[in-house]
Amino acid sequence: MKNIQLIIAYKGTRYAGWQRQPNALTVEEVLTGAIEDVTGEAVTLYGSGRTDAGVHALGQSANFHTHSRVPPERFAVAINTRLPGDIRVLSSCEAPEGFHSRYSAKGKVYTYQLYLNPVASPFYAEYSWHIHYPVDVSSMKDASAAFLGERDFRGFMAAGSSVRGTVRTIRAIAFEQEGPLLRITYTGNGFLYNMVRIITGTLAEIGMGRIKAEALPGIIASCERKQAGITAPPQGLFLREVLY
Repeated sequence: MKNIQLIIAYKGTRYAGWQRQPNALTVEEVLTGAIEDVTGEAVTLYGSGRTDAGVHALGQSANFHTHSRVPPERFAVAINTRLPGDIRVLSSCEAPEGFHSRYSAKGKVYTYQLYLNPVASPFYAEYSWHIHYPVDVSSMKDASAAFLGERDFRGFMAAGSSVRGTVRTIRAIAFEQEGPLLRITYTGNGFLYNMVRIITGTLAEIGMGRIKAEALPGIIASCERKQAGITAPPQGLFLREVLY
């Protein structure tokens, strides 16, 4: 039996997230169906983690086991012929038997896009958070340093998560701006439920002058969700890469 790893890109707009749900269309469900069409087998697809409704992926990782004779590198082409245009397998390969997309991961990279302009762009509406208020990006950059390193991010986690530990390490936060489009890229060993969106919302509120930058270390130390900023909307978030 072969263990096949897939790297997947998808537009999350019309899906209720990655994880299979009983009464909603999800990326996992559609992709699993396409894999089963190719292999002729019932398969279990293991993703690196969930993404929420409306969230996109540039490099989601998933794996499954199969007896199929399809060469590992050819699975990408075969599966893509059975997928809608908003999901694509970028590559496929045979992974070691013990590889698991979730449990073997050493970290993840997320990018969040904001569109900072008085007028929204129809071309970025599904791929960014439009903010029409003036935003001081420099103050956001300066404040972001408070998130670096090992921290208890309990105050930056949405309710409903069942994780036991809330300590995570953010290794880098990078800002890149092209005109009104601002990209914030987060690299860390793992992220809590809605953590990137809440951090981004907090930084945006600092940029808009609604939260004082000097208050941020205390907000983090409080571990209280109500102290942090708003949760940025899902359409600006991209799972960029899973690190192994």
